[in-house]
Amino acid sequence: MAKSSTSKKAGANPSRGAARPSSARATGRPAGLFTWIALAVVVVVVVALVVIKVSGGSSSGGSDVFQPTDATTLRQITTVPTSVFNAVGITSSVAPVAAPIPLKGQPPLTATTSTGTRVPEVFYLGAEYCPYCAAERWPTIVALSRFGTWHGLGDTTSGAKDIYPGTPTFTFLKARYTSPYLAFRSIEAYTNVYSSALNFYTPLQKPTAAENALFKKYDTSTYIPGMPSSADGSIPFISLGNRYLVSGASYSPASLTGLTRSQIASGLSNAQSPVTDAIVATANYLSAAICQLTKDHPGTVCQSPGVMAAKKAMGIK
Repeated sequence: MAKSSTSKKAGANPSRGAARPSSARATGRPAGLFTWIALAVVVVVVVALVVIKVSGGSSSGGSDVFQPTDATTLRQITTVPTSVFNAVGITSSVAPVAAPIPLKGQPPLTATTSTGTRVPEVFYLGAEYCPYCAAERWPTIVALSRFGTWHGLGDTTSGAKDIYPGTPTFTFLKARYTSPYLAFRSIEAYTNVYSSALNFYTPLQKPTAAENALFKKYDTSTYIPGMPSSADGSIPFISLGNRYLVSGASYSPASLTGLTRSQIASGLSNAQSPVTDAIVATANYLSAAICQLTKDHPGTVCQSPGVMAAKKAMGIK
């Protein structure tokens, strides 16, 4: 996985440094195309930055104005045709795609709905500047759209001072998600606005003690195979009900380079588009993991050929 200092997953370059939500900052880890050596160096450098105190100063390379996602783009990313999911399956010609990591024997992560129903929860922690988070939000939104409805998504891009600058994506800052099957909770720890005083990006949302404990426990080499301890706390991090983990981007953000948000979104209806392959293949993997949480509901999603292919690759019966 590709990561940022609060980032990881299969198939990307180590991020220059995504920030950890606590007192330290991590870096983005690639999904598997690059080694961890460069990442370890990044982590050391980024952690050093955290001691700098905020004292004002100019910002550049981003916008702190919330920009709601327009209706056309929202429809395109939340109504990907079933035929596209099934045609793509888990195959991507543009970049290797990593599946969520299984987690066994841990307490389930759940939430209570407004009606008092206890449901599995998906928890995301990332940052707006992080290019690996930028890449991972696309399939996360697409996958969760198959189980519920999004409200309040906003447009953003990854930081101008990071690797893969200006990667088009969305922010979960004001997002709300409703579903009869599961709940979604998110933290965007930093904006994409660079602060010269901090020599880093501006803080945005702070995780609760429970959220930070979840992040610090599971986004580590103890639970992420092949990850050195020096890369603990990379972003993006996603816990799918504490049964599956995503640590870093599931595919390289390089796949999105040179494309606009509109081009990527409109391409999601075309199974022949290489970037669509990377996003949709990842979404099928995420859907397969979510189906484990929802006990294969809805069946139209969980028994679809694309999700069944992901289940088979993940060893899910």
